[in-house]
Amino acid sequence: MKLDNGTQRPGLVRREVAVRATAAVLGLSAVFGTGLATAAHADAQATPTGIVLGVGANESQRVVSWYSSAGTAQVVQIVPTSKLVKGQFPANTVTFPATVTANKVNGGYNGHATIDSLKQNTSYSYRVGVEGQWSPTYSFKTQDFNGNNFDFLFFGDPQIGSSGNTAKDGAGWMDTLNVALAADPQSELLVSGGDQVETANTETQWDAFLAPDKLRQYPWAATIGNHDVGGKAYEQHFWTPNTDRSAPYYNGDANTRSGGDYWFKYKNVLFIDINSNAYASGADAAHINYITNVVKTQGAGVKHTVLVYHHSIYSPADHANDGDNQLRRQDFPTAFSKLGVDLVLQGHDHSYSRSYLIKNGKKANPDEQPGAAEVFQGPGGVIYVTANSASGSKYYDLTAPDTTEDPNYGPDPLNPKSHWANSVENQEHVRTYVKVQVRGNKLVVEDIRSGTCAAPNAAVELGKVSWCGPNSGATAAQPVGSTVDKVVIHTNNSKADVDASAAAEAAWLQ
Repeated sequence: MKLDNGTQRPGLVRREVAVRATAAVLGLSAVFGTGLATAAHADAQATPTGIVLGVGANESQRVVSWYSSAGTAQVVQIVPTSKLVKGQFPANTVTFPATVTANKVNGGYNGHATIDSLKQNTSYSYRVGVEGQWSPTYSFKTQDFNGNNFDFLFFGDPQIGSSGNTAKDGAGWMDTLNVALAADPQSELLVSGGDQVETANTETQWDAFLAPDKLRQYPWAATIGNHDVGGKAYEQHFWTPNTDRSAPYYNGDANTRSGGDYWFKYKNVLFIDINSNAYASGADAAHINYITNVVKTQGAGVKHTVLVYHHSIYSPADHANDGDNQLRRQDFPTAFSKLGVDLVLQGHDHSYSRSYLIKNGKKANPDEQPGAAEVFQGPGGVIYVTANSASGSKYYDLTAPDTTEDPNYGPDPLNPKSHWANSVENQEHVRTYVKVQVRGNKLVVEDIRSGTCAAPNAAVELGKVSWCGPNSGATAAQPVGSTVDKVVIHTNNSKADVDASAAAEAAWLQ
């Protein structure tokens, strides 16, 4: 019943025994978790679909979520892959009971279970369901829990269905995941910029979004976008850790819409994810209070703090001067600087941008050059990144700074075509994703092309845009895997600190 010799906590063993005993007495019609409303007979088999692997509260946890055809008791079984016997799960496989609830979207059910006590540097295999009705077997691998170095990938707005062709959007999304993880198979997290689908409760779009098996092999850190809030599907598909679904962090009626702010820690990084769809009636102050409390209670010992939310406040394209962005450019940056935030990851604008180091809502160093390959954070410096479309379903073209819309979001004196906050703004109408390398006191942020002008690229294929390639199509598309932008961010340091550290290391090596 152990995940591996010497790695399982006592509570896990007790849970396994309790589950088996209850199942034996009640014939697998027991009520697992507080949300299961229906006790059914064992012959009412549940077929699991839409399985997705999610992040847990820390690196030793994962959350598995799925949809189900029945409300019967269901479990996740997990075992080190090396313990499988000719592909079969052994008799003493660890079982985690699921919380299963009636589904407010399609009349079925949705379930989730938290896997804990995972061991580092181990390949695991898992399946969902009940005896006689198991899902296929999926696998994932944990890595070093104690190291300071790891990679994670950030994806902007797949928004499956937004081109009008769900199949083409899904093909682009799957290709981006395949390209990104073939290039960096040791990545440990997949982080969402929001807008998984075009229409919140359209399950055919969710089916296409969840089709890639990579979403069952790598943990998805979900973010809610404005296209995800029209119903309950988002939170039924993704159960997130440490989530506060109180009214200030929600969007509308909690009985019919999704939302919430949450956090998790992964190695030396504190991730905080907020529902930026909630912005009326003092919600910005509530979000800031939430982030402040999380940093205060959870920030000890972490090297980096990363915020994730959907609505990019330094948007370079269609949403640059949206009213909520104009307000949040006043509400957020000073708070983020004071809280020691290092990196802010955003979506919504279907284009790429990387800000200068921003301190208290202003450029921290007036001499920082556009496109600088290396920056030194200093106290209060924050980098804001907007991710382009990961699926190719929709692109927004860059807009010129317009002070008639917002006098505080004018042109960059060093590059007047761009907004003052942004070091880089880019749109080529090709799919991209963002790779973040955590390296001690450095964060390396890189925007990488996952496609070209060729299919799969729905917006180009369907004529939604009239050109494709760098320089508004004047230059040929660059190859898959090529870099749009890359910056090394020295966090928690000034340049003098970095130079002194480099000098000390050089002296030690002599």
